[in-house]
Amino acid sequence: MNAYLFIIGLCVVIIISFFTNILAKRTNIPSVLVLIVMGIGINQLLLSLNIVPGFFSSLEILGIVGLIMIVLEAALDLELTRENWPIIWKSFTIAALSLVFTSFTLAFLLRFYMPEMSFMRVLVYALPLSIMSSAIIIPSVGNLVKYKKEFLIYEGTFSDILGIMFFYMMVENADVEGMRQLSFVVVGNILLTLSVSVVLSYVLLYIIQNIRGEAKFFLFLAVLIMLYSVGKLFHLSSLLIILMFGLLLRNHKHLLFWKLEEWLKDDRIERLYDQFKMITIETSFVVRTFFFVVFGMTLPLSSLLSWRVWLISAVFLLVTYALRFLLFTVIEKKDILPQVLISPRGLISILLFFAIPDSLKIEGFENGILFLVIIATSIIMASALIAYRKKETTIVDQGLAPMGGEMMEVEE
Repeated sequence: MNAYLFIIGLCVVIIISFFTNILAKRTNIPSVLVLIVMGIGINQLLLSLNIVPGFFSSLEILGIVGLIMIVLEAALDLELTRENWPIIWKSFTIAALSLVFTSFTLAFLLRFYMPEMSFMRVLVYALPLSIMSSAIIIPSVGNLVKYKKEFLIYEGTFSDILGIMFFYMMVENADVEGMRQLSFVVVGNILLTLSVSVVLSYVLLYIIQNIRGEAKFFLFLAVLIMLYSVGKLFHLSSLLIILMFGLLLRNHKHLLFWKLEEWLKDDRIERLYDQFKMITIETSFVVRTFFFVVFGMTLPLSSLLSWRVWLISAVFLLVTYALRFLLFTVIEKKDILPQVLISPRGLISILLFFAIPDSLKIEGFENGILFLVIIATSIIMASALIAYRKKETTIVDQGLAPMGGEMMEVEE
């Protein structure tokens, strides 16, 4: 393919993605739907021109950078304050329990469908289908009341972080036999990585605040990616390094003590946070765009003709929302709509599917299941948000207004 045509194509994809984000905020229709369909269209166009895309070999590298950027962006969104503690613990509890219950339930269902497979292998496939996508949630919940919006943003962020860590712990310890030995390995791994992550995060923040000159972000992005890769070579939970650095940068006012308050300057770190936040958002936007498009391009449309794909997807959705309704009923107890129906799957699910090692892959598993689950959860979320918006508009028109999850009359 002509290099200039290729560059033009990349630019067009980014431009369309930008406008689909604007459309998503105004209509609550997730941009992921447009990007996946665009990927399918691009693939069909290339096939009609007898062009076979040759850039899929670099997808693993893009996936590594994407995971780092997603975790860093999520950490920069987490504000750890006393005022936010009720939302934090509730959203964390629901995100963690939902991830565990949904992934294990889906794994049992897959094991029933494929009894010859080990439970570890089906669990590796079930986990990506159990992770919410903060990349879809954050731009879609802007019209909700403050509590519901913040709750869903925290829940999506925790689901991303916990899901990624859980997935890589399973993949990297797949050869460990016995639950007791696995527990010791995982706990020891987390404690070691956490200790290293805390020290490295403070050291990196001290160094970066004292560097003069431009282009500091990509210098330290290179350092973070290098530390992540080195940690992976030693089988550590490297994402904890990224998570701790982002949390410290976002919450430095609450996490400094003793001499650290003298060494780390508040005004300098504040400026660093603003710069990191802006560039992280921009970089994550590009990564998300191309991953959804590439996913659409790699999707075998023939798999959508299988009734098994539709049946398994429908059962997965039923289990997901049933467990979600149960958790919200027990923990939140009231005013649980539309939160229960906002549980989209997206970028993390795609990234982790591409990251499943060859030794754990299941040949008979259809990618169409992932496609249908992503599309269906996005449509359900969009429908719930549109219905909620219409309900709020009707209430306001009748002289009532939402406040703190309850309704009160608007004063004349």
